Amino acid sequence: MSALPPDSPMNVFDRNAKLLHRERAAKRVDAHLYDYIKDEVGERLSDRIFDIKRKFSKVLDLGCGRGHVSKRILNESVEELTLVDMSPSFVQQAETTKGIKIRKRVVDEENLSFDANSFDMVISCLSLHWVNDLPGCFRRINNSLKNDGVFLAAVFGGDTLYELRSSLQLAELERHGGISPHISPFVEIRDIGALLTRANFTMLTIDTDEIVIGYPSMFHLMWDLKGMAENNTARNRNLHISRDILIAAASIYKELYGKPKEDNTIFVPATFQIIYMLGWKPDPSQPKPLERGTGQVSLKDLYKLDKIIKSREKTKLGKDDK
Repeated sequence: MSALPPDSPMNVFDRNAKLLHRERAAKRVDAHLYDYIKDEVGERLSDRIFDIKRKFSKVLDLGCGRGHVSKRILNESVEELTLVDMSPSFVQQAETTKGIKIRKRVVDEENLSFDANSFDMVISCLSLHWVNDLPGCFRRINNSLKNDGVFLAAVFGGDTLYELRSSLQLAELERHGGISPHISPFVEIRDIGALLTRANFTMLTIDTDEIVIGYPSMFHLMWDLKGMAENNTARNRNLHISRDILIAAASIYKELYGKPKEDNTIFVPATFQIIYMLGWKPDPSQPKPLERGTGQVSLKDLYKLDKIIKSREKTKLGKDDK
C-alpha cells in the first residue's frame, strides 16, 4: 500500500508545502506559544486513553507534532511509545514522560510502512486532516494494529474556522465577483463512521466538540494559524491574497462575528470543531450484537422501559419465593 499518484484527483493537499510549514513552525523561538489548541486536544485524548482499562505494550503516536499527547501519557497505560511525524524537527522536539520506552521516526502519515500486527494502539492528534488518501490511511492503520487493537484520533471537522472562511468569501465576492479557496477542506463528521467501517474497524465511537478562541482581530488569528503550521496547503489555493481583500475580510469578520469584552473593546471568535473517533480491530473475543429478532422489548415500548424492568423483577421475585 503506497501513497496516491501525483495526478490523482484525490490529491487535494500539497504535502511538501505542509512539511515546509511544520519545519518553519518548529524552528520558531516562540513555537510553544502556538501549541494551545493542540495541547488542549492532546489532553482530552490522553484522558480517553486512561478511560480504557488496559495497559498497552506498543503504541504508535501518528503525527506526534511537538508531543501534544505523548507528554501526557503515563507508564501506567503504555510500555513502549513510537513517535512519528513527517517533520524531523517536530519528532526531535516531541516531549515524553519518564518510565516509557520511546522510539522516534520520521514517517509521512500518507505512506505508512509498519509491519502488520505491530501495535496495540494507534493515536493521532490533529494531524490526519492533512492526509489526501484518508481511506487508505485508515486501512494502513488497521493493518498495523494487532487484533483487538484500538485506533483513537482527533481531527478538525467541517465547521472549523467557518467565520474566517465566510468573511474571506464575502470580501472576494464584493471585490472580484467570485471566490477562491483560502481555507483547506475538512472532513465531515457524517463521513467518519463510513470511512472507519470501510477500513475494517468495529465498535465505533464518534463524537464532536467545539473550541472557540477569541482574537483581537482576524490578522491575529491568521498569524496564530501560521504558528501552528495549520495554514492552507490546498493545491488549488491562491498563493497571494491582495491587501484590499484582507482589509475587507477583517472588517466583515468584525462586523458579523465581533463580540464586546468587558472593557468595551471587540474581539473576534474563531471556532475549531474537533471530531474524536475510536475504533477497534475485530477479534473473536469482542462482544457481538444479538441476532436479529432476539430482542425482548419493542422499540415502541422504550419510553416505558423502567416499568417493564420493574415488572419482570417482581415476577422473578415471586417465582423465587415459591
